[in-house]
Amino acid sequence: VFVSEQTKVAPLAIKGVAQIVAVASGKGGVGKSTIATNLAVALKASGRRVGLLDADIYGPSQGTLFGLASGTKPEVVDQQLVPILAHGVHCMSMSFLASSKTPAIWRGPMASGALQQMLMQTDWPDLDVLVIDMPPGTGDAQLTLSQRAALAGAVIVSTPQDLALIDARKGLNMFRKVNVPLLGIIENMSHFLCTECGARHEIFGNGGARAEAAKLGVPFLGEVPLEMAIRATSDEGTPIVASQPDSPHAAHYQAIAEAVLQTLERSAQKASPKIIVE
Repeated sequence: VFVSEQTKVAPLAIKGVAQIVAVASGKGGVGKSTIATNLAVALKASGRRVGLLDADIYGPSQGTLFGLASGTKPEVVDQQLVPILAHGVHCMSMSFLASSKTPAIWRGPMASGALQQMLMQTDWPDLDVLVIDMPPGTGDAQLTLSQRAALAGAVIVSTPQDLALIDARKGLNMFRKVNVPLLGIIENMSHFLCTECGARHEIFGNGGARAEAAKLGVPFLGEVPLEMAIRATSDEGTPIVASQPDSPHAAHYQAIAEAVLQTLERSAQKASPKIIVE
């Protein structure tokens, strides 16, 4: 069941933020936050000014992924939160505002209100791209951000198997319903290369997200393998694009970032007014 016409609201632009990109998934456990982190760092490495909002109120992970110690707190200046700079990316997360041991036991409207505050009451610097690490699913929080943030587009993350793709399809259709452009689909955990023999193992199957993208008529942004180095650098708070930028593993995210930028640029050109002189 999707939002009705009567409950739609006008999206809000954020001062100084040129474009907002949502990274979303239909379900948890597909590696969306790791994708969002490395995408943000790859965009920064391409010369863009980048911010990242961790919109997962109940399970924020960007504090860990960016290597910010538990207890890191943002400054408050003129009733505005000042984002924390990590690996060149300006970050804001609920993990900076609450103890890692304290669960957010909030109903949907409370979580949605907290998200709007973090989005609109953060003193973002001038940014070319603000990446939003969306919470999994298609509930209140996702709908709030999709409607209230002036999204330039959404990236859908899925693993290859049918079970994940069913939920990814729901997330994709939610964005379509609220008129958010779809930048493409990423297949995460696409395969595993054995470190001993080099054999390729398709643990969750392979190619499901690519086939789904073709079926739905949206870009396929690439495959990211199951790789121990990606897991290790994520746990250490040193995203692989920042700590090993010349590695083949970082190259996956760099290619995805380039594809996202190209799509954003094409969308911006289409949206630009054309002056016809007769």
